[in-house]
Amino acid sequence: MLSQSTHRRTLLQFFGMVTTCCVAFSFHSLKAQEPISVEQLVASQLEPQRLKEGWIRLFDGQTLTGWEAAGKANWKVKDGTIEVDEGEVGLLVTTSQWHNYELEFEFQSDTETNSGVFLRTPPRPTNPAVDCYEWNIAPQSNPFPTGSLVGRARINAKHEIKSEPNRWYRAQLRLVDGEVSVSIDGQEVLKYVDPKPLTGGHIGLQLNKGRAAFRNIQIRPLSLPSLIPLKNFDNWITSQTGDGKFEQLADGSLRIEGGKGQIETKQHFGDFVLQLEGILDHDKSNSGLFFRCIPNDPLNGYECQLHQGYLDGDRTKPADGGLGGIFRRQNARVVLGEPLKPFYVTVVAQGPHIATWAQGIPIADFTDTRKEDPNPRKGLRLTPGSIMFQGHDPGTKITITSMRVLGL
Repeated sequence: MLSQSTHRRTLLQFFGMVTTCCVAFSFHSLKAQEPISVEQLVASQLEPQRLKEGWIRLFDGQTLTGWEAAGKANWKVKDGTIEVDEGEVGLLVTTSQWHNYELEFEFQSDTETNSGVFLRTPPRPTNPAVDCYEWNIAPQSNPFPTGSLVGRARINAKHEIKSEPNRWYRAQLRLVDGEVSVSIDGQEVLKYVDPKPLTGGHIGLQLNKGRAAFRNIQIRPLSLPSLIPLKNFDNWITSQTGDGKFEQLADGSLRIEGGKGQIETKQHFGDFVLQLEGILDHDKSNSGLFFRCIPNDPLNGYECQLHQGYLDGDRTKPADGGLGGIFRRQNARVVLGEPLKPFYVTVVAQGPHIATWAQGIPIADFTDTRKEDPNPRKGLRLTPGSIMFQGHDPGTKITITSMRVLGL
């Protein structure tokens, strides 16, 4: 165990380092990425069981979509990894914030590297014992060697690892309220309970000293209440189904067929994490998941498109926004999945920022820069509203088998 004086001195050194690099904080542009390989993105879709469990990729293996640099460093994608070795001390952070979750990734570092993964963090943390959880990557000589939480809990000596520069290690972190558990290569090495739990924040990769690389970064949001399968329609407004047919199937799935109409939740959501599973009957079947809607106003909200058609045999050319695209705001960068097979969509809405995933792959990363307005067709809507499903036209045929939503 560390003495109190050693512990205090270590933290002061850390605080000084962070304060120096982050006083004039701003996000920094990342170098332009090479064109994506559609074949590689299709191949990197998560396997069905993993998708059903709620896992998504934070890193697509090709670009830094969904990440922002909070300092000037040479963050880059190389051979399917995120790598850094030079620049200002600071973080590469997710554009979305996360609360309760499981996080898995592989990491590699040089022997004397000091890096880390910051959890529930602001972009510019100042005190890892207070405003974030810093999961450290550091030599055994460091007061908080690899696997420790800086300023909070040190890994037991019997679990310490000596970083081998060419070896990949696999980390599994689980955060539920104030409990943090850590496993490395399948062995649990640390448990920590925070008496003053942090509620949420970004995930950040750190450049401090030396080379660090990360790959296969995946997250599974936890604690999302289920709205579908349905028990009945008691918690839904069904007065504007119009020409559409909205039916509860025997297994509780929501079946939508036919023309224009909507069904919406009585519960309202502003910021949220949502995960959806469904099946589209054909590539022209068109529906949408609307959110922050003006209640009882026909299809008036932000729309996450539910459509798998694409043009000219090119998945980067969505026929109508693409699965996971934010309709009329940002098209899907690639259309994934196949009709008559389960699709999986994740939506994270926080303030003006909206991010989506389809089949576990980052699809849209959108920030609404319009002036705030209660009508989302006219401007940025932050006011909580209902979640709607759309009947679009007579060809609409879609089954929603699962929807889980956590309001933030």
